[in-house]
Amino acid sequence: MATRWTLGGDAADPHRLAAFWALALGYVPEPGYDEPDGASIVDPDGVGPAISWLRVPEPKTAKNRLHVDIRVAGEPPWDWAERELAIRAKVEVLVGAGATVVREERYGDDTGRTVLGHVVMLDPEGNEFCVA
Repeated sequence: MATRWTLGGDAADPHRLAAFWALALGYVPEPGYDEPDGASIVDPDGVGPAISWLRVPEPKTAKNRLHVDIRVAGEPPWDWAERELAIRAKVEVLVGAGATVVREERYGDDTGRTVLGHVVMLDPEGNEFCVA
């Protein structure tokens, strides 16, 4: 049996990051967790891990060593045109919620065409993540 776990992070504004990531992942606020200096979200279906943030005084200073990949394209085999539309739609929603696009990564598919692989982004506090 797997161990239940929570992904934890530091934040200048934990409630802002919790709201952003709840939108990004389809999560909801964790019931019974209402702290002024912390916020937590959970998968409403109980499948994914909880994610929590604690307020810290220092700003982010370096690249993440661990990041979230938001997988909106489903499982292979893909229709590459539909996959790109799904990625771009999610990126648009996240930009509207305060994220920033860093770059697009493209690679060759099984026919040699160049296709959108993923989009590297920053959350509202500058934490890297990808939409694929």
